[in-house]
Formats: sequence, C-alpha cells, structure tokens
Amino acid sequence: MACSIVQFCSFQDLQAARDFLFPHLREETPIGALRRDPSKSANWEDDGWGAWEETEPQEPEEEGNTCKTQKTSWLQDCVLSLSPTNDLMVIAREQKAVFLVPKWKYGDKGKEEMQFAVGWSGSLHVEEGECVTSALCIPLASQKRSSTGRPDWTCTVLGFTSGSVRFYTENGVLLLAQLLNEDPVLQLKCRTYEIPRHPGVTEQNEELSILYPAAIVTIDGFSLFQSLRACRNQVAKAAASGNENIQPPPLAYKKWGLQDIDTIVDHASIGIMTLSPFDQMKTASNIGGFNAAIKNSPPAMSQYITVGSNPFTGFFYALEGSTQPLLSHVALAVASKLTSALFNAASGWLGWKSRHEEEAAPKQKPKVEPATPLAVRFGLPDSRRHGESICVSPCNTLAAVTDDFGRVVLLDVAQGIATRMWKGYRDAQIGWIQIVEDLHERVPEKVDSSPFGNAQGPSRVAQFLVIYAPRRGILEVWSTQQGPRVGAFNVGKHCRLLYPGYKIMGLNNVTSQSWQPQTYQICLVDPVSASVKTVTVPFHLALSDKKSERAKDMHLVKKLAELLKTKSPSLDVVEREIKEVILDIKYPATKKQALESILASERLPFSCLRDVTQTLVDTLKNQELESVDEGLLQFCASKLKLLHLYESVRQLNSLGFHSDAPSSDHDLAVLLRLDENELLKLQALLEKYKRETARTAVRFSDEDDGAWPVKTFLEHLECEKDAVSVKKMSEEEYVALGSFFFWKCLQGESPPEDVCRTLESAGLSPQLLLSLLLSVWLSKEKDVLEQPQCVCYLHAMLSLLSRMKVAMDDSWDSQSVSPWWQQMRTACVQSENNGAALLSAHVGHSVAAQLSNGSAERKLSQAAAGADAEALTDSWEALSLDTEYWKLLLKQLEDCLVLQTLLHGRAGPRACRAPALPAELLPRLSVRKLLEGGRGGIADSVAKWVFKQDLSPEVLKRANRERDAENLDEPTEDTHRGSLEVSAVDMDLGAIPDLLRAAYEQFPCSLEPDTLHAHCCWECVVQWNKDPEEARFFVRSIEHLQRIGNAHVQHGVALMMWNTFLVKRFSAATYLMEKVGKAPKDRLCRRDVGMSDTALTSFLGSCLDLLQTLMEADVSRDEMQAPVLDTEDAWLAAEGPVSIVELALEQKHVHYPLVEHHSVLCSILYAVMRFSLKAVKPLSLFDSKGKNAFFKDLTSIQLLPSGEMDPNFISVRQQFLLKVVSAAVESQHAGAKDKGTSEEAPATPFGKDQDWPALAVDLAQHLQVSEDVVRRHHVEELYNYGADHLGEEAILQVHDKEVMASQLLMVTGQRLAHALLRTQTREGMELLARLPPTLCTWLKAMDPQDLQNTEVPIATTARLVHKVIELLPENHGQYSLALHLVEAVEAIPFPPLGPRL
Repeated sequence: MACSIVQFCSFQDLQAARDFLFPHLREETPIGALRRDPSKSANWEDDGWGAWEETEPQEPEEEGNTCKTQKTSWLQDCVLSLSPTNDLMVIAREQKAVFLVPKWKYGDKGKEEMQFAVGWSGSLHVEEGECVTSALCIPLASQKRSSTGRPDWTCTVLGFTSGSVRFYTENGVLLLAQLLNEDPVLQLKCRTYEIPRHPGVTEQNEELSILYPAAIVTIDGFSLFQSLRACRNQVAKAAASGNENIQPPPLAYKKWGLQDIDTIVDHASIGIMTLSPFDQMKTASNIGGFNAAIKNSPPAMSQYITVGSNPFTGFFYALEGSTQPLLSHVALAVASKLTSALFNAASGWLGWKSRHEEEAAPKQKPKVEPATPLAVRFGLPDSRRHGESICVSPCNTLAAVTDDFGRVVLLDVAQGIATRMWKGYRDAQIGWIQIVEDLHERVPEKVDSSPFGNAQGPSRVAQFLVIYAPRRGILEVWSTQQGPRVGAFNVGKHCRLLYPGYKIMGLNNVTSQSWQPQTYQICLVDPVSASVKTVTVPFHLALSDKKSERAKDMHLVKKLAELLKTKSPSLDVVEREIKEVILDIKYPATKKQALESILASERLPFSCLRDVTQTLVDTLKNQELESVDEGLLQFCASKLKLLHLYESVRQLNSLGFHSDAPSSDHDLAVLLRLDENELLKLQALLEKYKRETARTAVRFSDEDDGAWPVKTFLEHLECEKDAVSVKKMSEEEYVALGSFFFWKCLQGESPPEDVCRTLESAGLSPQLLLSLLLSVWLSKEKDVLEQPQCVCYLHAMLSLLSRMKVAMDDSWDSQSVSPWWQQMRTACVQSENNGAALLSAHVGHSVAAQLSNGSAERKLSQAAAGADAEALTDSWEALSLDTEYWKLLLKQLEDCLVLQTLLHGRAGPRACRAPALPAELLPRLSVRKLLEGGRGGIADSVAKWVFKQDLSPEVLKRANRERDAENLDEPTEDTHRGSLEVSAVDMDLGAIPDLLRAAYEQFPCSLEPDTLHAHCCWECVVQWNKDPEEARFFVRSIEHLQRIGNAHVQHGVALMMWNTFLVKRFSAATYLMEKVGKAPKDRLCRRDVGMSDTALTSFLGSCLDLLQTLMEADVSRDEMQAPVLDTEDAWLAAEGPVSIVELALEQKHVHYPLVEHHSVLCSILYAVMRFSLKAVKPLSLFDSKGKNAFFKDLTSIQLLPSGEMDPNFISVRQQFLLKVVSAAVESQHAGAKDKGTSEEAPATPFGKDQDWPALAVDLAQHLQVSEDVVRRHHVEELYNYGADHLGEEAILQVHDKEVMASQLLMVTGQRLAHALLRTQTREGMELLARLPPTLCTWLKAMDPQDLQNTEVPIATTARLVHKVIELLPENHGQYSLALHLVEAVEAIPFPPLGPRL
C-alpha cells in the first residue's frame, strides 16, 4: 500500500485543441494530419479524435528543438481549469477557449474508459484586445430532493485583462458579466462549504475571490449561486420564447484596496477567523500602544494572504462589519446562433442592447465602485525574494508558497511564520492532498491506553504536499509539517498540476451531510500521453517510521510479494523465509492480507501452503488469549481445514482404485428396476439420441478431469464454524468442483464410501453434495452415454448420499413429497442434457424405491411387534406419491429426449433447397422449458426445426400418414402420389421421416397435423416478416395454411396472419400504386412497402391465395365442428403463452363480402404488378363505398357497393380486364412464332402462375362487367397470337356466338390482307384481281398490324373461316362477306402461295 499515480481519464484528440489555440503549430503538422476550422465545434469527434500520438515533421537541425518545445510545452502557456467533479475542463489562451466534457467510450484495449471530448470552442473576448487571464470551473449543487450527489451543472468563470469577470455555461453561453475593477484580473479562487471537523472551528461561508493588482473583490457564495441559477433559467426562457427582461437577484460583494505592498501576484482567502485572547492583546498593544483597550469578545476577521514583493508575503485582516457589502446588478447575457444581446450593469444602470446597437453607439463603461482601504497587518519581508503562487491546505492551517529562487516555503497560516523550506524547485506547481484515516484499519495488536486504541474514536486527518517540478519532470509527495518524502514519480516536463481547493457550490450544513459527491483533490494533465492522472496516498504514510507498526508491516508485505515472485531452486528456504515474514507482521488485518496472498500464489506447492498455514495457526494458539485476534484465528483455521479437505480428496482420487460394476444388461435392468423390454427401449432411445447429437453436443473443458488447482479450490469454498459452503460461481466452475469431488468415483477409480465419508466429516451438506454430483453427471453427458457402467457408480454414490444423517429426515410428513428427491427431480427438469437426465432419473427412481422399501419393512416389523399400525399406511401413501412423481418425470424426460433427437436431425443438401436460411442452431430443450412454453410449446419447437430444415408440408403429411396404422392396409392413389412427390429428396432426408414418426407417436395431441401445420405456417410468416425479400417463406406459409384440415383453425390462423403481418403492407402497396398509376419501380417499393418489386409481386399473389383460403374456410366452418384440443397426460401442467391454435379458435367470424371485396382488390394489384401494367389506378375502379371499406377489420360489417354501378366505372373496369387478358395472352404466347404454340402456362419466378383469363372472368362477375365480353376478347387475343386450337376451345364458353363470329371475321380479313397485299407477289396480285370488288375494298381497309402472329398456315386460316360461317346466321349482314372469304381462301394455291400468317 504505497503512494501511486493513477490515470482516470484521457483525451480524444488533444492535438486538435492545441491546433485551435495555437494556429501556428497547426501549419507545421505533417501531411495527412487533420485540418479543419476549429470554430465549427460541432462534430469534432467525426474528424478523428483519439489519435494521441503526435508525428514530428522533418525540419532543419537548427529549428528542430524549437518546434519540438513548442509542440510539447504549449500547455504551460494556457489558462487551465478542471472541475473538481470532473464534469468540465477549460483550456484558454488569449481570446480563445476550448470546453471539454467527459464521455464514456471504448479505448484501445477494448475497455470502457472516460475520455474528454470537445463540447464547445470559440472566441470569448467582448472588448477588443482583452485576453483570458484566469479560469475556474465551479460545479453547482442540484436543488432537487432526489439528487444523487452529482452537480446540477458546471459554471465556467473567466477573468480578463479588461477587468471583466464573465460566467458561462458548459456550452459557452454567456450568463452574466461583471466589471468590478478596471485593472486586469490576476487570479480567481473559490471556497466552498466544508463541515467543521471540531466544534471550535469557525464555519466558513462560500465565496468567490477576485485578485486585481491592488485590490481583492470577494463575492458572497450564496448570492452568486442564486444569481447564476436565475441567469441560467433566463437563458433557457430567452432561447425558447425570446428575450424577457427579468432581473435576477443582485450580487453581494466586498472590495478591498490593498495598501503598503509593492506588487501582488497571487492571493489566498483564508476565511473568517477569531484571535485568541493573547493574540488579541498583542495586536492591540502593537497598534494602540501600552494604554490600548480590548473588547471582551475578540472580533471576527477575514484573513487574506498575498504573495509578491515587499513584502514577500503579506497578511491582511478585514474586520467583519467594518464595511457594508456592495450590491451589483447582474449583467445578463443571452446568446444564440443569430443574436447575442448583452445586458450589462455595475451599479445602478440596466438595459438590453443588441450587438448592432453596441457597435453604433459609443461604449460607456459602467461606474466602478471605489475600494475600501485595507492595510497590511504584517508580512515576511524579503526584498530580494518575489513570490509566484500560494496554495492553502484543505484545513486552512498551512499554505505553500513558491518564489523566483526555486524555493517552496511552508507557512503556518495562524502564526504567520515559515515552518519549512524546500530547495531546487524552480517553476514549481503545488497542491495538497488530505487523507482521512479509515477506522476499520486501526486495529492494534494489544489493547493499551493509547488514545487511538479506541476504534470508536474520531478519524485522524493527514495532509500531504504535492510538488511538481517541471524542469526535472518529477512529481513528489511530502508529509507535512516535518514529514519525509513519501512518494516520487517521473511524469515528464510538460505537465500541468491542477489543485482546485474547492468542491461543489450551493451546499450547507444540512444538505452536505446527505451528499457524498465524487470529487478529486489533485490531478496532473499530461499533454504528451493525452491523459489525466490523480495521486493516491494511503493514510499510514503520514505516520512516523519509528512509531508506525503499520509502516513496518507494509514493508514486510512488500518483501513477501517479492518472495512469492522469485524462482528459487530451494523451496525449503523460500518456505522458511515466508514463515518468518508472516510471523513478524503485527497487525491482524495485514497478517490476513499476507496469508491471502500466499494462498493465492501459483508458484508455491501445496505442502508449502499447508505448512505455512499450520505454523500460523499454531503460533496464534500459543499466544495469550487476550492478544489473539479472534477473526484472524478463525480465518486461518478455516483455510487450514479446507487445505486438509483438498489433500484428502486428492489422495483418494490418486489411489488407483478399480471397482467391479455389473456389466450385463440383465444386471443393469435389475439395478434400475426395469424389465428387459423397457431396458432395450431405453437403450434404443439413447443410442438414437447420441447419434443425432454427436455433431452438436456441448462439452465442458475436461482436459484433466478431477484435477483442480488448490488456489481455485480455496477461492470458491468457505468455511464457517463446522460447515463448508460454496461461494457463488459460474456453471463451469461449479462443474469443475463437482468433478474434483466425484468424477473419479463415477468412473470407478475412487472408493465412493471413503469420498462420501471425507466430505461429510468436512462439513459439506448432503444437499450441496447432491447438487455437485448431479452437475457433474449432467454436464458430462457424452462420457456418460459412452460408458454404461457409470450408471452403476452413480447408483452407488446416490445411495451413499441418501443415507447420510441429514439427507432424508425420518420425521418428515409421510404424506408429503421428500425434499431430497424433489431436489434431484428439479435438477433433472432444468437440465438441457436430456440423455444424462433420463439416466439419472432412472437411478434416482431406483434408489428411492429401494430406500422406501427398506423403510416400509422396518415399519412393518414395528407394527407386527405391537406398534401403531397407522405408520404402515402412511408409509405406503408416501411411497405411492413419490413414485407417481418419478413416473411422471420419467415420461416427461423420455418425451423431451425424443423431441430433442428430432430437433438435432439434419437433412441432406438436396433436401434443403434454401441455401439462404439462417445457420444458427436451435436452443436445447429441457422439461422446464417445455412446461413454461405452454400448450403450444412442443409444436412451436418442431415448427422452428421444420423451418430451419426447409421441409415441405408433404414430408410432414407423409410421415404422419405412414404412422397411422389404419392407413397401412389401405394404400390409396393419394398415398402413392405423395410418395412420388418426395421421392426426389427421399434419400437426402436421412433419418428425418423415422424421427418424425417417433415424435408423432410420442406426442399424438401436441403434434396433431392441424396443430403442427398451424405452427409451421405461423413460424414461416414470422420469419418472412423479418426479411420480406425472402418471398419463398411466405409462399411456404400459405402451403402450410392450405394443409390445415379443420376450417375453424384454418380460418383463425389466416385471419391472424392478415391482421398481424399483411394488412399494413397491403394497404401501403395499394396507396403506392394509386399514387404512381402503374406498377411502381423497385426504389419506390422498398421505400413505401419495405420490399423489392419482385418480392411485392409474390407477396400480392400469396395474399390472394390467403384471402381465397379464408373465404373457403369461412364457408366450410359451418359444416364441421371446432376441434377439441387435447394434451398428453404428462404435460397437463404446462403453463405459458397461449398456443396459436387456441388463439385461432378465439377469432371472430369474418364478413364474407368484405373478404371478397379485398380479394378483388388484391387480384387487381397482383395483375398490375405481374404484367407491369401502366395507366391503372386500382382505387379508381371502385366508388366511394368501396374505397371506404378497404383495410377495415375483416370481422366488421361494412357498407359495400350494391345495385347498379355507374356506367363510367363499368367502362373503366372493362378496359382494365381486357388489358389484363391481353397481357396474359401476350405473356403466354409471345414466343409462339419461334417456338410454336404453348400448351401450358409458363412458370414464373413466383411459382405456379394463375389462370389469368379465368380470373379475369371471375373478376368481371364481381365488377359488374359482362363476362361474355371478357371471354370474346380472350378468344380474339388467342387468334391474334395464332393459337387457333386454344381459341376453338375458348369459343365453347362464349354465349353470344354472333358477335364472336363478327370479331373473328375481322381477324380472318387481317390475315388475308397480310397474305395478299403485303407480300406483293404476282400470284397474289392475279388472285386479288379475280376477287369481287366488295371483298377487295374490305380487305384493303383491314390493318394487319393488329395481328401479333403473322406466320399462321393458310389451312389454319381456312378452318377459321369455316368456323365463322358456322357461327354466323344466314341472315347476318356479313354472311355473304364470309362466303366470299371462303372462296378466296380456297382459291389461294397451297402451298406455293403459302406465306405463313
């Protein structure tokens, strides 16, 4: 415990602050350094704060030293101040200042540390040519009752060469300004409230003292505190609502003109003091002579000490009440980005002025009040010595003064004399540290009559003088008044030592008692390392070396630390020296600390630790009882007991013991009380579980099982009286401790009886040992499953532990559950290693049955001997109750094991057709997790696994169908078709179908098909909602939804999906399309809907499928009953979130017409996106009623359009539907002329495409458009694209054949016009000349450009003409024209004139 210097803060970029204050240094920075305008103080962090190292440019030899000195010593030329609460630092030079505020950030080593960052920077001068001469950062106390001790805010006080004193906020906002004297401000100092240590000490008031060359101004602290708060509130109001002329309270100050002294450089305000009667008479005699009279009560005086020249130090005393304090009206200043109004006053003038008015009007300085003369009382005359600075100790009893001779003089403030002088400290910077003794450390070895022997006595206070000599680069700590140097540090030659000498302003004798502010006393700012450091000094360094046993003890502790670090070849010598050192230590607390360091050493062997501890215990026992510290003796005895326990267990583990355990399955079945079939089933389950978990098993580090360092052992165990307990530790450490105790026993390499006897005699409770045993067993699951004989060893250990004295209380209520077995069951329930948990549960069940049978036999014999027969009944009741709990646990663990095996199953790469699925593993299961997951927790876990594996719903259906025994004898076509669908990936599924069937058999209710599909559906849509770009997740969700057989569940799940995930995106897509009037681009889709245009198309198609499924479910739910949700008997106690199926069944009925209304809109949107249609505004196809009904709750009754629609709406709708049909046919037959006609609709990137013509006809019915018009347009488009065979099929659905024939007649004419008029062949011209004039005129009027496919054979066109003749009635006006066309087609030579139309 020596003096130390500790870094507690650093700077983000001190070089940038230097460049702002010293622009000429910025120009010399190397290329690549940061350059910016420092006046823009916002976001300095963005420009690279944190680059601490300064790179020196290559300069000529003669200029290198000068440049280096300027770059490192620049802080000596600045005015520097740091708040004692470390909330604000100010660095100022001339007119500029930088305000730095602390921020918590991660440093280079990755640890969070506090760093000073620039909060504000700029120019502070108001009058031309004035510069900053002094600065203070004063934290102001909060007035809130709930304050935690931190200051409310920190005020910055700056003195200028113009004589003005200005007060600023942390953001550089000017609060008030005072001109109290026209001379430059030399020094600012502050004194805050301190609780008097003794009743006789005068309570000092808070004040701010301002030193001028010939005057001292003191401002009352209470007045200043109130004025600053009022000004800050005024600034906030002015910033919010404009300037408000609210005058804050005036400042109360006193102004003293110092006389009879040549020059003043620094000062110290000691405060109010009262002379003793002797000093009072001495002073009166010196002033008034022999006949002077004195008052009965000595007057109170304010003492001031100045340093300068002639005298070197001057002592001034101002009588209280000799002058009235002056009242100065506060000068308010409200600053903003645009205006800065200055409201300045000194003594009676008030007014607001803008900056322009100040520039225009001649400046008038306020009236300055004259100073009250104050003559020097006495001093230390030394004409050649000039003082430079003075620093008063925290107790106001001593003061340190520096001079130009390189001396540091220690003054006695009360007597006015120099008591000590240090030489060789030129340009020294000084400060003080006050340390309060910790009463808990003051424990003497023997009880004596010393005044400090009472632990309840007052705390002593020690004062240390800190001297920083920049020319030598050393920081020294001295004990005062005549004490030695207790610390010295090499810190560099360019630092600044900061000693505020005050704390938080605004406290009083009441509030200061409840506040415990975190303030520092002294700090060192190092610009080279860009860090702020503080000095810590232990109290015992203030004590004399001759009288301080603690100092000697600290020396011995240091010697012990060096011994523990040495690598000596002779351990006996080291052990002997360690014993001598620890026995020489006197203080019990130090001796305990030394023993702790010895036991924590990793170099010493176990025998050395044991011998040292034993020697210390023997020495303490041999001392007189009165002089022995009871706490130290108990501590040593407890450590010795733990060492003996460690040694005993380690010896038992190294015996080389080998146990004979039953190895046959029959012996194991008898041991676990199972029959052969049950054992085989258990082994099969565990083998399958072990195979599936081999790739994902988690093991603790067990490189050397059973070995544990003694240091770690002592750290985690503690001994109180006769009991040994375990401290709070991590799970890995807990398992390691259990392995040290039991792992060798579980492997049959250590005698279990001896181990249990040793642990029990040491004082470890059976409950703790059981917990450690189970932690080892459950954590080493892989080793346990590979070594079946471990089960026998666990059975033996558990039997021994259960037979301990306090393990199972015989007086326990026989009708209740045993806490001992309940503890074991709880551990199994919480474990995520299900295989080991199941084995331990079987062992626990067997041991419990064995012990219960033994107890029952004893009670039976007692009853037969004439004892109370009721005991027998109670025994069997307890056995039955505990047995039921064991059976329930075994069933739950078996279920959990099967489920965990399934979740570890992996499909092959071909089965997983989703390479972008997340790769993280599913969380491991435990019985507790399943119980807390609610009735749907099991299905939810399986659903997450299904999603990760990207298994299709058909795989789940097939596994469930093969499980059903009823369907095994009824192979249907559906079964065969399902087998074919999954045959492609059947070989890659591996064991997944078998695992699924096992899970279905284990959970017939929880994994019922509809329940599982509902959870899979919900899981897929949840994952899609996280990443809407993955449209296949939503498609898969719809597939699961359509697989749900019960309409009630299907209806509820679909409705919840719509309300939770879809309706917001659906409405956003609708309004976006309505706004742009076409299929929106990718950028707009991402901005408004949150997905790309491709994903949006798929989304709308899936929404259409969902709405159609919802309508079908709404119709079908009336024809079937709601399902009855059952739960397996073992999981009836499950409590947790409501399952998806339960929520689905609680949903209200939807309003079918409203769902249909949304389905129509969804079809329109899907068509617009699918075919990239333009000039379509979806909502314009609906009237006001239809628009208002959109996006409302589907279960509500909305007013929908009814009756006849406006013909304009119908016309727009018809145009849209015809446009959809045209786009659909174009999409299907665009490549017909190169690839031939297409028989099927092509697949799209979004899955199987819709039958758009049929969908358009269906939409026409809902939109009140003639369906026949849509059908006829479809037929016409098919013929335009040359798909005549499809057109002939579509004609069958057209009702108005006559109109259809007229339209097809036009197509025929366009084909013939292209063949005869566009080809311009000689045969064609001859044929055209032979045609009737009417037909020629009609053909010339045709426009073949409407044809999309002109390469249709003439024979196909001839068949079309005959189809037209067939459809047209003979009395039709175009019938004759059709006959002419027949003749014309037949007259065309084929194939010579056979251009393909």
